[in-house]
Formats: sequence, structure tokens, C-alpha cells
Amino acid sequence: MSAFANVLAGGVFHAAVLFLVAAGLQLVFGVQKIVNLACGSFYALGAYFGITFIGYATALGVSAWLILPGLIVSGLLLGFIGPPIERMLRSVYGRDESFQLLLTFALVLMFQDAFRFIWGSNPRTLDSSYLIYGTVSAGDFSVPVYNLLVIAAAILTAAGLGAFLRRTNYGRILRATAENRAMAEALGVDVRKIYSVVFTVGTVLGTMAGALVVPTAAASLDMAIEFVVEAFAVVVIGGLGSMRGALVGALIVGLIRGYSIVIFPELEVLAIYVIVIAVLIFRPSGLFGRAQA
Repeated sequence: MSAFANVLAGGVFHAAVLFLVAAGLQLVFGVQKIVNLACGSFYALGAYFGITFIGYATALGVSAWLILPGLIVSGLLLGFIGPPIERMLRSVYGRDESFQLLLTFALVLMFQDAFRFIWGSNPRTLDSSYLIYGTVSAGDFSVPVYNLLVIAAAILTAAGLGAFLRRTNYGRILRATAENRAMAEALGVDVRKIYSVVFTVGTVLGTMAGALVVPTAAASLDMAIEFVVEAFAVVVIGGLGSMRGALVGALIVGLIRGYSIVIFPELEVLAIYVIVIAVLIFRPSGLFGRAQA
């Protein structure tokens, strides 16, 4: 039973990080109709920058107790890259998805070379200072408190995004722009500004996810591609453009990945894609997506 609980906690932690990236992907697609492969690169950028940021903070004598808020701040600081990248993507708005995929995949390759140039080819890690928060133990069950804090942060982010989109005037404007851009422009909405804000929020969700995961995993050149594959699996399962789908899809992928690693590691990736294939066959729009007319 304890082994089951340990795997469950690990799967939910991975799902929490995966949800943040997928939520950014869903938000950008829902409003801008851009399929953004570069979300994995934002995740990797957050991981690398988070390690550097905490390294400098530690050298300046900042307490290890501030590692969690420090990583959140490092992810938020990277929001400045959102507007210039969004401006670059304006050339493919309204065009065939193949143009979007080519341009955003080109960004993935560019970021990968930038990571290699700045941080080198070897994986980077943080020390175990995050364990200063302690662990929760019961018999053979044990989980770092840091992991629980990250899960709580993801839950709060999900609740905050939902409340923002449904209960604020700006959120209603975002939804209206997503439904009908031409009508929103006719009513005086600055769609370019909306797109810039949305893309920046999506970028920050990705960079913050990468920063939060580095205490428990290494930052490497391969992590962008690996994570974007999982993020798109989440999107396919949950439904493209659905925030609720991102949450449920992340839980499904995180738990399947966790238990596959324990039961049969060779089936880790295959198990996820068996679910993806089943969803595509029986519900092509995803569990919470809307079928296109």
C-alpha cells in the first residue's frame, strides 16, 4: 500500500508540473489558435534559468527556505521573452497549421542551441537544499514537502485561471476574442495587445513549471522535446483548447507514467500513447474538447 501511495504522490507531482505547461499551451491555442511547439523550450529555459538564479541567490547568502519563492520569481522574470516571440508569430496567424508547426519547431531548435551555448551540453542540477522543507512520512510512505507545495501551487494556478477567465471582465474579453476575433475587433478590442498578454501568460506558465521541477530533476538539452511530447499527449487526451481537459489529461499522463515506470519501465511511453490512440479513435475531440463543425 505504501508503494502505491509513493508512486501516486510522484505521479501527481509530475502531473502538476505537466499541467502548468499544458495550461499555457491550451490558453495560447484557445485564444490565438497557435499550436505552439516551443512550449517545451520555455519549460527547459525555466529549468536552466532557475538553477542559475538560485545559484546566485545562494552565493549572496539568501536562505534555503526561500528556494520555492525564488524559483517562482525566476520563472516570472522570464515573461519578458513572451512579447517579442509573439510578434514573430504574427506572420502565421490565420495560416495553415503546418506554418505554425514549422516556425515554432524552428524556435525549439534555436533555443536548444542557445542552451548549449550558455549552459553547455552537460545536465545541470540543484543540490538537495529543497529538502529543508522536510518530508511527510507514514510507515514506508514518504514524500518531500516541496513536492506537495508544487502540487498546491498547480491547484491554485488552475483555480486562479478558471476564476480569471470566467469572473473578470478581462477574462470575458479573452473568451470573446477566442470565439470571434473579427467581432471583438469591431467592438474596439485591441486584439494585438490581447494576443501579446495571452502568449506572455502561456510563456510564464511554461518557464515557472521548468523552474519548479529542477530541485527534483536535472535540466538537460533533451528535456524540451521530451516534455513537449507529453504536453501534446495531455492536450490530445483532454481536448485542444480546454483548460479542464489540461488538468484531467495531466493527471492521466502523470499517473500512467508513474505506474509504468514502477511496473514495466519499457512501457512508459507506450502506455501513454495507447491512451492517446484510444482517445483519438473513440473521441477525436478529446475528453473535454468540442467537436469542430
